[in-house]
Amino acid sequence: MQQQGMDPQDQRNFIIAMVLMLAFVFLYQIFIVNPEQEARREAQERALLEQPEIIPEAPEGNLDSAESAPVTVEEALADTQRITFDADRIDGSILLRTAEIDDLNLKDHYKSIAREEELRLLRPRTTLEGKTSGYTATWNWAVLNEAQAQYYDVIRPEDAWTASTDAITSGESVTLNFERGGLAIERVISIDENYMFSFQDTITNTTDRAFTLSPNGYVRRYGAWRDFLNETEPGSANKMGLAHQGLIGVFDTRFTMRNYKNLSQNKGIKDADGTGFRSAESGGWVGMTDMYWMAALVPEQGRSFRARAEQRENMLELFVDAQDIQLAAGQSVTVTNQIFAGAKEYDVVRAYESAGIPRFDDSIDWGNILYYITRPFFALLNWLQGQLGSFGLAILAMTLIIKVPLIPLYNQSYKSMAKMKKLAEPMKEIQERFKADPQRRQQEVMKLYQREKANPLAGCLPILATIPVFFALYKVLYVTIEMRHTSFLWLPDLSAPDTLIIGNLFGLIPWATAQEIHAMAPLNYLLGVGVLSITYALTMAAIQALSPPPPDPTQRTIMMALPFVFMFVFGIFASGLVLYWVWSNILSLIQQYYIMRRNGVETELDKLIKRLLGRAQSPAE
Repeated sequence: MQQQGMDPQDQRNFIIAMVLMLAFVFLYQIFIVNPEQEARREAQERALLEQPEIIPEAPEGNLDSAESAPVTVEEALADTQRITFDADRIDGSILLRTAEIDDLNLKDHYKSIAREEELRLLRPRTTLEGKTSGYTATWNWAVLNEAQAQYYDVIRPEDAWTASTDAITSGESVTLNFERGGLAIERVISIDENYMFSFQDTITNTTDRAFTLSPNGYVRRYGAWRDFLNETEPGSANKMGLAHQGLIGVFDTRFTMRNYKNLSQNKGIKDADGTGFRSAESGGWVGMTDMYWMAALVPEQGRSFRARAEQRENMLELFVDAQDIQLAAGQSVTVTNQIFAGAKEYDVVRAYESAGIPRFDDSIDWGNILYYITRPFFALLNWLQGQLGSFGLAILAMTLIIKVPLIPLYNQSYKSMAKMKKLAEPMKEIQERFKADPQRRQQEVMKLYQREKANPLAGCLPILATIPVFFALYKVLYVTIEMRHTSFLWLPDLSAPDTLIIGNLFGLIPWATAQEIHAMAPLNYLLGVGVLSITYALTMAAIQALSPPPPDPTQRTIMMALPFVFMFVFGIFASGLVLYWVWSNILSLIQQYYIMRRNGVETELDKLIKRLLGRAQSPAE
């Protein structure tokens, strides 16, 4: 797209305006925004101290006490009575005392590319050097004290269930029993072939009076939110941009999200009545999601429930209060609630949605604006992976398939660029002739456009129409787990940055692992430049060489510098994403060069080839 350069006076005014704008932003931040944020933070802290606890505090000496909490996961697992499980895709144990799932590993996913340690998703609470960690989930029951108009937990932290077995394997279940005050609970816990736990509770009233009961579930995470994100998936706390991480759920059919940063400031679920609870009339689910993993509470569908999220000291709690049950004297009732704890795999979450959990595949962050593009894109990408047997090949094939329907738009754009390229010399001549007369210069340029039937905008508009398509593909590659720990060519993990980088002399001097070098912020921008990002810069520079250059020297300098800027920025991006960009650039370069040659335009590449051939032929002559 051809643009005119700014006059010196206009450039000076533009620079002054930018400096004043930046000064205003900084001053506004210092004197307005920061004091308001500090006041809100203090108000939230005061409100937090004054807010009553819903779940009573555990007695002294209990594991919930920070002073007595184990310092390692191994200590926590060894010091408590547990029911171990080894299912098809998960293993771990359930704390018998509270029937909490607080020890869960994913058998098909690993913490690192070395595949030596299973990824631990849920873990018991530990405290090491004042740093608290933990991630747990369970379902409980609350009983209404009518005299006090208040609910109390039936099973308290100091209580314990009795179990039919201390270990279950795939296809088996465990039966837990508990009794207090005339209420007997029989709980059957089972695990399906993926990541879903079912808590089938049969509660019996053995007294001669009625009870009002409510199933309560919670997911708790202990410690700073950045710590528990990085503890599960190192580096994921820095990937909050395009992938939602935080609270996620569906209330009836209404989808809701809240990121961890807001939750840590006690900005929970938006509610209508000021109670902090969000309600659903006929079903749904709510959970905590990371980039690839999720722990979610799924109440029995067809029943109402309400949920809230609350930050209390070192614990973030997601609490679900399901529909009350009236239990008459001698009556029994059975309720089945579920807990999902595992990987957000496309086929798995779609299967759960088909089984009746509303919008469960929306646990994958498809995006709000490009939702209707990203979902079919990934369906195609997933199918291509199955056909080609490689996620890397699927990315290349997907990019090619998407580009084919856009060929007419690109052809129109490249034809316009070719015409503008031909006008580069006449444009330069006009610039020189009327350098002192900007108005006349503009008039002559417009006459040139009319005479040659050239439109500088024609080269940009078709490309603008393709931006949502390729942004959607970028989104798909960024948020889906299927690219994680997938190798292609020299790349061991398409979800991680390139490993052949400047920092290790492209693998020749492995003084540190690529992961360690990429963690050396801000040096990672320099040392993390790899083969892929260099290739991207070269292909981008080649595409620029085929396009008409801006007439303004400042703009021309900026455009020439862009490939090098992107080279350093893309060095820290997931290699699968950079692979997509590089391949897309190569296809665009081939197409643009072909159109330029058909329109009789000699490109910079042609000139370079001629110079090289000329040098090669000179000695022979």
